[in-house]
Amino acid sequence: MLETGLGRLLVATLGDEAAREIFAQVHVTPALLKPVGETIHRAELAQALNLALFRDVLQRVPVGAAYVADCQRAGERVVFDHGALRTVAWPSGALPPGEAAITRVLRPLGFLRAENYPLPKLKMTGRSWRHADFPEDIAQFFVSELHPERFSGEFQAAVSRVLGASRDPLTPADLARLEQLARDGELPWADALALLPAVIGCFARQHPLFSLADYELLKAESAEMAWIATEGNAFNHATDRVADIEAVAALQKALDRPIKESIEVSASGRVRQTAFRAAQVERQFLDQGQVVTLTVPGSFHEFIQREQEGDVLDLRFDAANATGIFKMTANASAC
Repeated sequence: MLETGLGRLLVATLGDEAAREIFAQVHVTPALLKPVGETIHRAELAQALNLALFRDVLQRVPVGAAYVADCQRAGERVVFDHGALRTVAWPSGALPPGEAAITRVLRPLGFLRAENYPLPKLKMTGRSWRHADFPEDIAQFFVSELHPERFSGEFQAAVSRVLGASRDPLTPADLARLEQLARDGELPWADALALLPAVIGCFARQHPLFSLADYELLKAESAEMAWIATEGNAFNHATDRVADIEAVAALQKALDRPIKESIEVSASGRVRQTAFRAAQVERQFLDQGQVVTLTVPGSFHEFIQREQEGDVLDLRFDAANATGIFKMTANASAC
């Protein structure tokens, strides 16, 4: 696999050992394992980005890494269904506001907006992005936007203070390469190798250290905004598509891993989801001029079971399911 175009991208970006490991962990459709040519197709770049982001979640979520290691020992690879991240529809310094910070990357890579999912209880909107070339085989993105204008004036002021000094991880050269990719559907190798680390860098926190007082103010009104404050646009979770979610959940409970007590079921009955509770991570804040460290919710690993809708797999999401899954980062005991 390392001799393919996708393999070359991952070796150049992650290193030989990490590339071998991710190929051993995650199923990749053979259609994306093309010989190295003069250019790299947008689908190969999209898959390389997704695999790198999946690996990033495993490095930050120990229980997810333990689950994937179990799969490897059993000779199985996980099927990466989707990754989710959170954005804020609000002025954010040099970073484009809301989902625009991410969709400017997704579109050139071949992703199309699929559906909208209002999340009124969270004062957010979710949108799914599906790959035009390989909709079932390249993991989707579930990109949510939080709407600060639906919260108090004090909350909005805190959002401005936290996000106001955000940096843009993309340079003018990166944006030019994305424009070329959107136009041609492919890039020369030198441009692809330069672009991939840059777009991976978009899925991170772009704002600097901020005050503990603002964090507490945000958390009082929105656990989701408090999470964005510490984690930024990092993957909130990565999701394994499984054949029998009840069996998976039962096994993880038997292993005494912190999995959600219930399984979320979509209105159609075709989409079922559950997840591990979020990893607890240490993050720094400013408190009266001093740097302090607190333990806060980080990211998590999710499971989804999808059924056929006629002749195709039902790739949609469900707003009620999403609202339930969001609770995984609300606090350590959410279920």
